Amino acid sequence: MVKQEIYIGLGSNIGDRLANIRKAIELMKEEGIEITDESSIYQTEPVGYKEQGWFLNSVVKGKTEFSPRRLWKRLEKIEKLMGRKREIKWEPRIIDLDILFYGNKILNGKELQIPHSELHKRRFVLVPMEEIAPKLVHPVLNKSIRELLGELKDNSEVRPL
Repeated sequence: MVKQEIYIGLGSNIGDRLANIRKAIELMKEEGIEITDESSIYQTEPVGYKEQGWFLNSVVKGKTEFSPRRLWKRLEKIEKLMGRKREIKWEPRIIDLDILFYGNKILNGKELQIPHSELHKRRFVLVPMEEIAPKLVHPVLNKSIRELLGELKDNSEVRPL
């Protein structure tokens, strides 16, 4: 199978957030995901449920031979290994790993949506994405990451670490 270019969003707001992000990247590599670029890490204001600590967020670019579903299962495995529990939406988390893009693939499954269904609405995703892939075009919206960021209504705070 041909390797697909992928973008994965990372977030953490429990414990040593920076160590959590670094550990998740190492575990992705151990799982066979080739990491080819990493954005800076940003401190970000919580979105949705505001009564929690700020996040650290970043985006990595990579390549994989895994199918989208298999990649998603590998990322879930890493989250569980690191101690993530899923109990309520927008809860604090040790690590959150989201497939943002998988080549130009479009999936609208119940459990898995690619591109990520909310990425174009989230400053904490678009700022690090714009750093490493400003000209990448969203295959559904037909706009570049830079254009999406320029049109963004989300005014939540995102600042370099």
